[in-house]
Amino acid sequence: MNNAEQVRLDTIALDPKYAEGPNESMVEYSFEVFSRYLEDGPTLEMGPAEGVMTRHLVEAGYPLTVVEASGRFCNDLKARHPGIHVVQSLFETFSPAQKFTNIILGHVLEHVENPAAILARVKEWLAEDGRILAAVPNSRSLHRQVGVLLGQLPIESALNEADLQHGHRRVYDPESFRHEFMVAGLDIRVFGGYWLKPVSNAQIEEHWTREMISAFMQLGERYPDIAAEIYVIAGNP
Repeated sequence: MNNAEQVRLDTIALDPKYAEGPNESMVEYSFEVFSRYLEDGPTLEMGPAEGVMTRHLVEAGYPLTVVEASGRFCNDLKARHPGIHVVQSLFETFSPAQKFTNIILGHVLEHVENPAAILARVKEWLAEDGRILAAVPNSRSLHRQVGVLLGQLPIESALNEADLQHGHRRVYDPESFRHEFMVAGLDIRVFGGYWLKPVSNAQIEEHWTREMISAFMQLGERYPDIAAEIYVIAGNP
């Protein structure tokens, strides 16, 4: 393993925020979107962290492998889901013995050092008729545009406090996100978004009900270019 990267990921895992407040609702809605495109067959989830998505995949009955670098997250996933295959590994050194019908990269590409190299590896693990389901934060989200107007961010794609807490290395816009898949030689079959987010997570936690969060998750599907989250469903040409 790359020791520096392992230390970085273990440090982030000491105080994770992936399953707190609106973030948990966001991951749950990610599963709702992805479930429209998942097919029966071996499924790989990359970087499950606290396992919000994992729980839904297990409940849906997918034969599941997860690859996660953090030992803390891996031990927790093994304890909660003894029926799944948990592999502790960096993505850069992971080498599965099988190909997968579904490969899920839920908020992965903004974390890794070289997204193009990761997608090139992922393509090798994909069954001929398989699909990659990936989601990332969108720099063009309304709340980031407001942040620029208020002087809180210099540009929409700048890393904010939450990005740094999560260990993000970049924030994609729709064009740069799709470009990663095209460079990897993958066919983009669906592009979309969800969660129209006009204000910060802190403001949402303080003032919004779960019903409001759910409504704004759905509303973002109508306006993917300015939604807080964007996704791609891709496969082999």
